[in-house]
Amino acid sequence: MGLSCPLFFNSYLTGLIEGNGSICVPKRERSEKGKLYYPLVQIVFPSKDFPLCQSIQKILGFGSISKKKQSAAYVLSINDYEGLVKICHRINGKLRGPKYDQFLLLINYLNKKAPEKNYELILPLNLCNISFNKDSWLTGFIEADGCFQIRASQTSKNPRISLSFELVQSRVTLYGKSTYALMKNISCFLEVNLNEIRSDRKHPQYRLRTSSLKTNLYIKDYLNQYPLCGTKFMDFKDWCKVLNFFKEGTHQENKTQIIEIKSQMNQKRTVYNWDHLQ
Repeated sequence: MGLSCPLFFNSYLTGLIEGNGSICVPKRERSEKGKLYYPLVQIVFPSKDFPLCQSIQKILGFGSISKKKQSAAYVLSINDYEGLVKICHRINGKLRGPKYDQFLLLINYLNKKAPEKNYELILPLNLCNISFNKDSWLTGFIEADGCFQIRASQTSKNPRISLSFELVQSRVTLYGKSTYALMKNISCFLEVNLNEIRSDRKHPQYRLRTSSLKTNLYIKDYLNQYPLCGTKFMDFKDWCKVLNFFKEGTHQENKTQIIEIKSQMNQKRTVYNWDHLQ
């Protein structure tokens, strides 16, 4: 199962948009100078995930890719009418979070234009409330905002080795909608606590973290069923090697190997293998 499977791709795409994308709908059609405003769907990818960005664009068959200014990121943008209609059909009924409100505004905009464009009206479906383990939505969301972590100290007399998965999200969207219900649902699914962090910052966040063998295995089982598609797939595979040491109870004796694995993950990764996208 992967991007070539429509059932997987559509839910994955929805999670990706809800995690690191935006749905922008203009409040008016023209500027004071008469310039037309258009709705826009965008997904942001870190530079290292450029092959994933290209693959998604190819599957969609529309959209443009641009380098984000002063940032190590690429942006996939969809703003033509046909492309927006097609993406709405792909994600309709699969959204789970507060970006659903923007999705409804987008459908309303497209439906107003439908007669002159000779398109059928889009009937918006409700928020998706099926269990997370029934589709790949959470994989897309993790692709956007998840992080696989290994902590291992080389210096202390009693080095602590730990393994965790972390998911962080701003408490409110750009449009002032709370993400609490969505993050709480994910934390309940993974049987972990949902915590408030960065409360003194401009953009406070929610964070959930797996740290026990049981909850880490939940993530492993889910992502083996609905695999990641970007560079996080490689981090996940390395993370699973360490998880197996914990499962076998051999993590202390494999400390040197664990430290070596950690040294080549996440921001420290320099070698990328994209065979999983084929």
